Amino acid sequence: MGWFGLKGAWLTFWVTVACATDMTLFGYDQGVFGGVIVTNDFLETMGIVGDDKLQSTVTAIYDIGCFLGAVSTIWIGERLGRKNTILVGTTIMSIGAILQTVSFGLPQMFVGRVIAGIGNGINTSTAPVWQGETSKASWRGKLIVIEMIMNIFGFSLSNWVTFAFSSLTGSVSWRVPLAFQFLFIIILYGTVPWLPESPRWLIAKGRVAEAEQILADLEDRPVDDAFIQTQSKDIQWAVDFERDNTILWSDLLRGRTGETAGTCTIRRLILGMGTQAMQQFSGINVTSYYLPLVLINSVGLSNNFARLLAACNSVSYLLFSLIGIPNVERWGRRKMMMYAAFGQFVCYAAITICIRYNEMGGLAPEIQAQWAKASIAFFFLYYILFGIGMQGTPWLYPTEINSLSMRAKGAALGTATNWIVNFMVVEITPPGISALGWKFYIIWTVFNFSFVPIVYFFYPETSDRSLEDIDRFFANNQNILVFRDKDATSSKRPLKYIAQEEEAIRRRNSGAMPGEVEDMLRRRGAAEKLKKGSSDEEMAFGEHKERA
Repeated sequence: MGWFGLKGAWLTFWVTVACATDMTLFGYDQGVFGGVIVTNDFLETMGIVGDDKLQSTVTAIYDIGCFLGAVSTIWIGERLGRKNTILVGTTIMSIGAILQTVSFGLPQMFVGRVIAGIGNGINTSTAPVWQGETSKASWRGKLIVIEMIMNIFGFSLSNWVTFAFSSLTGSVSWRVPLAFQFLFIIILYGTVPWLPESPRWLIAKGRVAEAEQILADLEDRPVDDAFIQTQSKDIQWAVDFERDNTILWSDLLRGRTGETAGTCTIRRLILGMGTQAMQQFSGINVTSYYLPLVLINSVGLSNNFARLLAACNSVSYLLFSLIGIPNVERWGRRKMMMYAAFGQFVCYAAITICIRYNEMGGLAPEIQAQWAKASIAFFFLYYILFGIGMQGTPWLYPTEINSLSMRAKGAALGTATNWIVNFMVVEITPPGISALGWKFYIIWTVFNFSFVPIVYFFYPETSDRSLEDIDRFFANNQNILVFRDKDATSSKRPLKYIAQEEEAIRRRNSGAMPGEVEDMLRRRGAAEKLKKGSSDEEMAFGEHKERA
C-alpha cells in the first residue's frame, strides 16, 4: 500500500508528526489567550477593561466549544474513522481562527472562540486514539507522551509569541499571535490525508484485508507473517467479543451495565474520564491560562516581568517534560500519576503558604517581596512535576483502558470531562483570586493530595500491555480494588499474556519445518524464557514487547 514508500518506524514517525502537530495546536491555543487577555488594545477593542467576569468568560468559553466537540466525537468518530474526524476538526478550527483574528467586538470573539473550541475538542479526542491504534505496545505510551510534550511546546511557543508582540501597539499585538495557529493547520492538511487509517477501526468495519496490509506496513513485515496474522486475529477476537457483549448508550443511560458479560464498560469509562478530571482538578489551568495574571495579582509583579517569567517557565516546563518519555513505560502509568500528584500537592501547599505571607498585613514590604519570590520557585517546580507525570498520562490512559468498540467514545468522554472541568477552573480563577486571595490555592492543594490514594486503589496498570491484553483483563471482571493484584499493578507485561501470544504463534506455524518455529520464537526473545519458567518481570524485558 502506498504511503510514499514509507514502512515500519518511518511510517509510525509520520503518524506521530501529524498527531503531535494536532497537540501542538492544542497547546498553542491553550496558552495564547493568557498573553492576549492582558493586552491593553485587546481589552479596549472588546470593551472589557477592568471586567474580571467577562475576561474570564471570553477565555473559558473556548472550553465549552472543546467540550461540545469532544462529545460530538462519540457519534462521528466511529462513523468517519480517525483520519477523517481529524480533518473535520481541523476545518472547523480554521473557521474559528479566522473569526478570532479579524474580530472587532466581543460577540464575534465569543463565536470564534466557541467554533475553534469545537474543532479542537474533536481533534484532541481523536489524535491520541489514532496514535495508540497505530503504535506498537512498547512504543504506544512514549509516542502519546511525545504528543503531549508537543502540546507543551505549543504552549511555550504561544508565551514567547505573545511576549514578542507585547511591546507593539495596536491590534497587531494580539491579532498576529491569534493568526499564528494557521501554521499548524497547514501542516495537518499536508500530512493527515496521506497517512494510514487505524487498522483496528478498519477491522471493526469489516475491512480486514486493508487492515492487515496496514499492520504489515507499520511492522515492516509481509502480510502473511505469523505475527501479523496473530495481531489481526487478536483484534478480530476483540471486535467479536465486543459485538456479542456490547452495551448500547440507551442501556447505559438506563443503568443496564451488562457486567455479567464481562466487558466492565462503565468501570472502564469512569477510569478514563477520571484521569482527565484529575488532570484539570490538579490546578494546571489556574496558571496555564492565567500565569501572567496570577503573577501580577497574587505575586505583585509588573506586566512585562510577569510575561517574561511565564515565557521562561514554559521553556522549563517543556524541557523537564522530556523525562516522561522513557519513564512512562519504565515506571508505568500508575506511578507516573501518583508521583506527580504528590509533588503537585507539596508545590500548591508551599504556594499557599508563600502567598498567605505575601498578603499578610503588618509585614515589612521587603519581607512580603521575599515570600512572593519564593512562591515563583514553586510555580516553576509545579510545572516541572506536572509535565513529567500528569501532562501526558491522563490523555494516554483513556485510549488504552477502553475496549475497541468504546475506545473512540471513551476517549471522547474523557476529553469532554477534561474540557468541562477546564471550563469550570478557568471561569472561577480570576474572581476566585480576587475574592479569596491566598485561600483560593488551598482548593488545588487538597485535590492533588486526594489523587494519590485514588490511583493506588482503583487504577490498573496499562503499561507494556497490548490493547487486547487489557480487554482480556476486564473480560475476567476483575475486582474494582486493584492494589493487591500484581498482574494489575505491574509495569511489565504479565507472563500469562506472553504465553498466550506465543502459543497462538506456535499454532499458526504448526506447518513449519522442525526448528523454524523455535527459531522464530527465540528471535522474539521468549522461547528460552518460557522453557525456564521465567518470572513475569524477566519475560517482560524480552522483545515480545514489540507486539502492538
